[in-house]
Amino acid sequence: MDPRKVSELKGFVQLCKENPDVLHLPEMEFFRTWLHGLGATIPPLKKSGCQGRCPCDATPPPNTAPPPKAEPAPPTESEESELEIDNEGVIEPDTDEVQEMGDYENLEVTEEMMDQANEKKVQAIDALGEGELQKALDLFTEAIKLNPRSAILYAKRASVYIKMQKPNAAIRDCDRAIDINPDSAQPYKWRGKAHRLLGHWEDAAKDLATACKLDYDDDASAMLKEVQPKAHKIQEHRRKYERKREEREIRERQERVKKAREEHERAQREQEARQQAGEGAQGGFPGFPGAGGFPGGSPFGMPGLQELFNDPEVLMAMKDPEVMAAFQDVAQNPANISKYQSNPKIMALINKLSSKFSGPQA
Repeated sequence: MDPRKVSELKGFVQLCKENPDVLHLPEMEFFRTWLHGLGATIPPLKKSGCQGRCPCDATPPPNTAPPPKAEPAPPTESEESELEIDNEGVIEPDTDEVQEMGDYENLEVTEEMMDQANEKKVQAIDALGEGELQKALDLFTEAIKLNPRSAILYAKRASVYIKMQKPNAAIRDCDRAIDINPDSAQPYKWRGKAHRLLGHWEDAAKDLATACKLDYDDDASAMLKEVQPKAHKIQEHRRKYERKREEREIRERQERVKKAREEHERAQREQEARQQAGEGAQGGFPGFPGAGGFPGGSPFGMPGLQELFNDPEVLMAMKDPEVMAAFQDVAQNPANISKYQSNPKIMALINKLSSKFSGPQA
């Protein structure tokens, strides 16, 4: 077998061990049916309602098994409320061995065998009418051995299991009956009652509604009216937590986008600062694309420029907005230097630069 598939199966089994309520999700019906057919016992939903994270949120394991990721913080207590369901009438599941199911796949059923099976069925119905449940059960089992392709025999035996308070056995018989004839109302009715005994409210409502749709029955309809409000309450509970989860995911996604945008803007600012610093080192002071006509000649790109930028007095002066404005004015028109003859801090810097970069006079 594919080792990856085996690993996925192990992960799913572990999930079911930790949270058996996963098996009661509607999309897991096919798996429950298969387990019931094998005689497995599925624990009922917790009677005390959802605790902590809502088990209704559980989903089957993904197709791959990526490394576990940190999960978002669970909703605060104010966001959650326990689901309270009246479980009156719910019983513990039966754990008997799987009953005789007949050789459904291989047995060749003759007309004589079908006649004998019908006789057994009549006798079983009579015993059931007299309240002899075990006798009726045994007779239905003998009939099933003779004709394992009769959906009605399984449905009838399921009704006996319901009276004996053995819902899991009833579910197995109903699953077989539905497999043989999915258009028969009886197995849906008895399976719905079995789910009701186990507290499987959504499954019960679904089966009883199907039974009434196929062949209206007052008994099935009455039980459907009992279980439907509970099923709807569970569904609404699940929808509420789905909405909360979606809202939480949207908030987290918006926060990630916001952080990414802030990080991008920060990186842009840093890049612009580096570019400006590079332009200053290569082409001169900010705002001076060139310094033609600067007293003493153009200082940019000449030897000793790096030394100039390391001069504390120059650096301090270049931080002064007034000095920078004057520099730009003089750079545009060297004749404007006359306007600043009376400003000692501006003239001090101009004289310093002039002395640095003016060559020897001829």
